[in-house]
Amino acid sequence: QVQLVESGGGLVQAGGSLRLSCAPSARTFSVYPMGWFRQAPGKEREFVAAINWIITNTYYSDSVKGRFTISRDNAKKMSYLQMNRLKPEDTAVYYCAASKSAFITPIISPESYDYWGQGTQVTVSS
Repeated sequence: QVQLVESGGGLVQAGGSLRLSCAPSARTFSVYPMGWFRQAPGKEREFVAAINWIITNTYYSDSVKGRFTISRDNAKKMSYLQMNRLKPEDTAVYYCAASKSAFITPIISPESYDYWGQGTQVTVSS
């Protein structure tokens, strides 16, 4: 089956930056990476950012707005999450999510997605 692989996570000092990448195992028209979610220990998975595949409208959670930037590469079928001014509260496992369709609603809901990566750990020290 199609798998998503996240990369770019790691340990960073508060105020630092990381760039996450999401690459599908197979680049086909049936894989559209559009969302990023995260989950901290003992907490539920939460929405972080998303981008429409066609019109490139972007969506961000209030906690990351102004600090994170989501982007995509149509040819490579990849998505990226640039994280700046990281805070200890950003510490979590980050997951990328993809859909079989280029259009999904609601884009901020995990139930709208079909594929998920294994996650990449992001740890921000104070």
